[in-house]
Amino acid sequence: MTGVYVHVPFCKRKCPYCDFFSAAADESRIDEYTRALCGRIGLYAGRYPCAADTLYFGGGTPSLIGAERLCRIYSAVSEGFGLSQGAEVTLEVNPEKKDIDFEALRKCGFNRVSIGLQSSDDNELGLLGRLHNRDDALRCIRAARSAGFDNISLDLMIATPSQTRESLKRSIAFCAENGARHISAYLLKIEEGTPYYRMKDSLGLCGDDEQAEAYIFAAEELESYGYGQYEISNFSIEGYESRHNLIYWRDEEYFGFGPSAHSFIGGRRRYYERSFEGFYNDELIDDGEGGGEEEFIMLGLRLAEGITYERFRRRFGRELPEKYVRRAQALEAAGYTVSDTDGIRLTRRGFLVSNAVLAEILK
Repeated sequence: MTGVYVHVPFCKRKCPYCDFFSAAADESRIDEYTRALCGRIGLYAGRYPCAADTLYFGGGTPSLIGAERLCRIYSAVSEGFGLSQGAEVTLEVNPEKKDIDFEALRKCGFNRVSIGLQSSDDNELGLLGRLHNRDDALRCIRAARSAGFDNISLDLMIATPSQTRESLKRSIAFCAENGARHISAYLLKIEEGTPYYRMKDSLGLCGDDEQAEAYIFAAEELESYGYGQYEISNFSIEGYESRHNLIYWRDEEYFGFGPSAHSFIGGRRRYYERSFEGFYNDELIDDGEGGGEEEFIMLGLRLAEGITYERFRRRFGRELPEKYVRRAQALEAAGYTVSDTDGIRLTRRGFLVSNAVLAEILK
């Protein structure tokens, strides 16, 4: 599997918790960026001929640049890389009041929409600095479905300011009742350098134990609606897992285009710095070799399936080293891992402290 990621770094207003690279949008800047993207995609498609299995437009707010530009970029990828039959093509959108031409996007070839809901509670949305309300989100979902999008993913944030168990429960019900096939449910993370980081002491944030309780509650509530957990923060109806994100977690190759975008091609990891200038000048920074066994294990243990002996054998042509199995087994008594005849994996409790568990397994 090979994926293509396109970063569209434009927003109406940056959310106070967001650390992704983004900038204010104006028509001339967007046009310049669209031309640069199409040119860079064509250049690398010529250097690395292959068929892409997934295409993902992230941001920022990709829908801000309009369907015509998005379809131009889609065409550049399709013509350059040759999207495989049945490729998954995802567009991130925010459910704001501006209409999105979902019909044009569906006709062009997009077949999956990821909507930044975050919450169905208007008060919580206001505290998160979001520009939409519950009704806007509902209108956006219905418009996407009316245009023929069946594969709709919704983002939810857990342990946000003022969120309660009941309001989280209502947000999950909102997702299920409106036909979401996939839900990304993330604990709020306070990133250094963001407005939320500067005001963190006054936000009334949850403590570690409260966050853990909210995460476990959300996971169990999502499961009650038929959403299976397949990754630390991702849940789906069976068959609707994000194929693009699975490429990352299974340590497969992908191209990234745009400021701050990362690539993993030919066994090496590269990325663009967080600036338009660096991207326009094609200043790719070499981040070293990738795809080794420790990286494969680290990424794979984010998945509910974990590292299976069969998948490791297929990748490396040898058995999973015993040292990793022993270390995972040593964490079973604390309830963080499971090891059986299939392989090793983290439990939901292990997911909550995944950084520490992975460090122990890979030490």
